[in-house]
Amino acid sequence: MNKRMSDIARQAGIVGAGGAGFPTHVKLDARVETVILNGAECEPLMSVDQNIMLRDADLLAGMLEKVRLDLGAGEAIIGIKAKHEEVIAAMQEAIKTYASLYIAPLGDFYPAGDEVVLVYETTGKLIPHSSIPLEIGVVVMNVETLWNLAQAEAGRPLTHKWVTVSGAVASPGTFWVPLGVSVRQMIDLAGGAVIADYAVIDGGPMMGRMLADLEHPVTKTTKGLLVLPRHNPVIGVQSQPLTTILRQARAMCCQCRLCTDLCPRNLLGYGINPNQTILAASYGGAQGDKALQSLLCSECGACDLYACPMGLSPRRVNQLLKAEVTKTGIKNPFVGKTAQPDAMRPYRRIPTKRLIRRLNLKGYAAFAPFYPTELQPDKVVLPLKQHIGSPAEAVVKAGEAVAMGQLVAEIPRGKLGSRIFASIAGRVSECSQERIVIERANS
Repeated sequence: MNKRMSDIARQAGIVGAGGAGFPTHVKLDARVETVILNGAECEPLMSVDQNIMLRDADLLAGMLEKVRLDLGAGEAIIGIKAKHEEVIAAMQEAIKTYASLYIAPLGDFYPAGDEVVLVYETTGKLIPHSSIPLEIGVVVMNVETLWNLAQAEAGRPLTHKWVTVSGAVASPGTFWVPLGVSVRQMIDLAGGAVIADYAVIDGGPMMGRMLADLEHPVTKTTKGLLVLPRHNPVIGVQSQPLTTILRQARAMCCQCRLCTDLCPRNLLGYGINPNQTILAASYGGAQGDKALQSLLCSECGACDLYACPMGLSPRRVNQLLKAEVTKTGIKNPFVGKTAQPDAMRPYRRIPTKRLIRRLNLKGYAAFAPFYPTELQPDKVVLPLKQHIGSPAEAVVKAGEAVAMGQLVAEIPRGKLGSRIFASIAGRVSECSQERIVIERANS
C-alpha cells in the first residue's frame, strides 16, 4: 500500500481542520473507492473554505488528484453548495484536466457538511450506525486540511491556521495566523467588537462552543470565531446551566416531536428520537433503550437552536446521557446497523436562510473575505492536546530557543495523536504537560 500522503500528513502534524481534529495520517492510511473533498461549509457566517477555493483552486485540484491516486480511489468528489457559483466556477476550471475529479453541487441546507450527510448527498451511500466513512470505502477531507497537506508536501509543517472572525465586529474577515495566538488578538484583527456586552463562539453558531477566556489560543481545529450579543439565542442555549435545562425538560416538554422530525440523523434513518431522550432524562436517567439513543446524536444543534418551540435543549440532554451511558460500561448496540432514509427528508431539511433568521444572525456578513496579515505575536500558547487522541509530548524544555517550524512536541509512542511545531521563532518560556509557551526572541 502506498502511504506517501499518510507519511506527509504525519510528519507535518496535520489533523482535520474543523471539528474534533482527527489525525489526517490515520485517515489517509487506507485504500478506498471514493475521496470526498468537503467544501460545503454549512455553518452560517463561516468562510474559510470558500476563501481557500477561490485563492488556490489549482493547488487544491492537483493535491486532490495526488490523494486520489495514493488511496487507489476511482473518483474524487468535491462537495460545494450550488449557491457559491464563483467558487464552483473556480474549482471547475481547476479540475478540467483531471478526468476523475468532479463537483457535486449541494443544496443550501444545514448540515450539508456533516460527514454522514455529505457522503449520502454525494454518493447515495449511508454509513452504518456509529461507523466511519472508511467502512463503505470513502475518505472525507476538509478543504483546509487538503490545503495543509499541499503545504506539507512542499516542506512546510502545520504552523498557521485559517480563521474566520465574524459577527459583531467592525471588519469581518478571514485571516491566516500563527497557531497559538489569542482570541483577543483575532478580534482585534477584525477591527474589534462593535458592541460592549458580547460573548465569543469558537466555531460556527450551531456546533461551536462558547469561550470563557479571550486569551484562549487558536488551535489546529479553530475554524472561526463568532462575536455575538449575550442575548443572542446561540449564547442563551450555551449559557444555561445543565440543572436548569433538565428542570425545564421535565416541566415544559410537550412531546410535539419537532426535534425528532427535523433531526438530520433521524431523517437519514439512524433511529434517534430526541423527544424520547428528553423523557429518559426526566424519568430514569440513563436507564433503558431511550437513553442509549443519545449515542447516535451528532450534536448538530438542529433540535435546540432551530426545532424546539419551547426553547429546550435535547442536545445538552443527549450530552448528559452519553456521559452516563459511558460510565455504565454498556456497549453501543447500534454499531454496524444499517439505516433507511425517511421519505420526508427532502421536505424537512433546514434551509440556511431560515436558520440564519431563527438565530438572529441576519444583520451579519454572510461572507468574510480573506485579508492578508503580518501578525507577529509576542507569544504563542500551544496546547499539547489539539486533536482527538493522546496529547503530544514535548521535545523541548523551558529556556530553549526554537525556530519557526521546529518540532516542539511528538506523538507518544503507540498512541493516536499529532505532532506540534513552533509557529514563531523565540524562546520557550513555559513547558508543562498541558502546553508550550513560546515568546518571540525580540519581545
